[in-house]
Amino acid sequence: MRIVDLRSDTVTLPSPAMRKAMAEAELGDDVFGEDPTVNRLQERSAERMGTEAALFVPSGTMANLVSVLTHCRRGEEVILGNQAHMFRYEAGSMAAVGSIHPHTIPNQPDGTLALSDIRSAVRPGDVHFPRTRLILLENTHNRCGGAVLSVEYTASVVQLAREKELCIHLDGARIFNAAVSLGVDVKDLMRGIDSVCFCLSKGLAAPVGSVICGSRDFIAEARRNRKVVGGGMRQAGILAAAGLVAMEEMVDRLAEDHANARKLAEGLGNITGLVVEARPATNMVYLRLNMQRFPATELVGRMKDRGILFLTVGENRFRLVTHYGITDADIDYTLTQFFDCMRE
Repeated sequence: MRIVDLRSDTVTLPSPAMRKAMAEAELGDDVFGEDPTVNRLQERSAERMGTEAALFVPSGTMANLVSVLTHCRRGEEVILGNQAHMFRYEAGSMAAVGSIHPHTIPNQPDGTLALSDIRSAVRPGDVHFPRTRLILLENTHNRCGGAVLSVEYTASVVQLAREKELCIHLDGARIFNAAVSLGVDVKDLMRGIDSVCFCLSKGLAAPVGSVICGSRDFIAEARRNRKVVGGGMRQAGILAAAGLVAMEEMVDRLAEDHANARKLAEGLGNITGLVVEARPATNMVYLRLNMQRFPATELVGRMKDRGILFLTVGENRFRLVTHYGITDADIDYTLTQFFDCMRE
């Protein structure tokens, strides 16, 4: 059976160039700072993001956790959205591991946090309250449909953070999607941000890894926290080699994923019984079932039987993600299968 896997852009497989680079990677012990391929990836990442230094870590969850541990001490507080990936999908790690308090405020439909809400969430200097230390943003925003935070919005949060003497961490797992969507250099989305992490194993299609970027002092402390949570790796250049290829060859092609998502959304929106929430800004399509002929949860199973894989992300809500390996023909096939399924 033909399979079109739209569950996530984490299901991508490495390109032939990545496999070749991994096989030929020059290696050393990264805990000693001696893996030349890891070092090149970190240098290239810092250069690309416009920061002083960078640190390779195994996963996006670890990248966010290490960053928050580096910014905050026990009992301090992070302001973040109630739909933030770190709040919803990272096992409560900031609280469980760091004894750091998450202070959630509502995400707006476009993924932003209202400036008034951020301002109101900052704690006064009172011994009864945790100290507010950090604002966490997410770009693109997963739960808000892959929404993109603009350069202008980010600058407004930076200004507020400086006024309140707070730091900002950006969960930029898909920040290259944001830059491609906006047609800007990724550095433009980083101005004034204290730390950012981005994922190599989502739209950039590397098999493993994320990178944290920030100042030299921040990254030096983050390296210690990476060790604390078990992220020290040895001959990690095998993985970093794929990340280098990802950064050089996979960024511009993200526009193909965005075009496929728009085509998918337009086609699904023309099928009776389906409602597309919004025109995709990047590579995610959020969908609702608008009929009572069968339960919403049954739709995933029916489509799986037809070779189309996607996820339920809430009651009567579904997510489909385009990525490397999904072709224009796959989108046509997916739409045909949805059309036939909804006619049954």
